[in-house]
Amino acid sequence: MNCGVDVIIGGTFLVNQTLARALVSEGITGASIVNIASIVGKTGKIGQANYAASKAGVIGLTKTAAMELGRKGIRVNAVLPGFTETPMTDVVPGKVKATVTSLIPLNIMGQSEEIAEACLFLASDRASYITGAALEVTGGLSP
Repeated sequence: MNCGVDVIIGGTFLVNQTLARALVSEGITGASIVNIASIVGKTGKIGQANYAASKAGVIGLTKTAAMELGRKGIRVNAVLPGFTETPMTDVVPGKVKATVTSLIPLNIMGQSEEIAEACLFLASDRASYITGAALEVTGGLSP
């Protein structure tokens, strides 16, 4: 299997499993797990089959874990970032960035802080009735 796939879906699974076991064994309720997927997990991406498949797997894992852990008072959600300014996108040629940005309704790339704010919201009590959600943080870019 591809190393990226192993890390993305395998790592997410193991962290969720370990955390869920600890929370359940300690009788902790009201906890929240927030996984990071990608809008590419819903849309696919040419040349990134392994990445898209692994991020789709994170979405499916999140929804399943939400069903299984909801009965224990634990919420599980995912954030699906879109095209975001990161060291990974810093190496993307300017022309490609401009093309992708033109497809985003807000016409800008996302910022890491915006992804973090979405995670904080889902982890907070303000999201106490949200579980199994895949929150798109994409500037409106969607499938």
